[in-house]
Amino acid sequence: EVQLVESGGGLVQPGGSLRLSCAASGFTFSTYPMRWVRQAPGKGPEWVSSISNSGTSYADSVKGRFTISRDNAKNTLYLQMNSMKPEDAAVYFCEKVVAGTDEPDYWGQGTQVTVSS
Repeated sequence: EVQLVESGGGLVQPGGSLRLSCAASGFTFSTYPMRWVRQAPGKGPEWVSSISNSGTSYADSVKGRFTISRDNAKNTLYLQMNSMKPEDAAVYFCEKVVAGTDEPDYWGQGTQVTVSS
């Protein structure tokens, strides 16, 4: 059974940092692209970042501030978020991506990120 469990969310002040983690199980983690998506209240899902064997990519809104990474030995995906802004507040989800596509087939329950002074 595929499981994705996000953690690391919380309250951070503008300009601060958080690191999100996503613990994966039930599949060969190292062989699949992964991505982070976020959803703010009243808005649709927004792609944040992806990682695959081809490299990493970022939404313009987070480029230069967020860093996606993975530890295949620990089956864990990360999102380092720096210089955070109020507009980064959202529920963040990690997603397993179907190989060869840009479509997710599994996602976690999400972790809440609040950016406020």
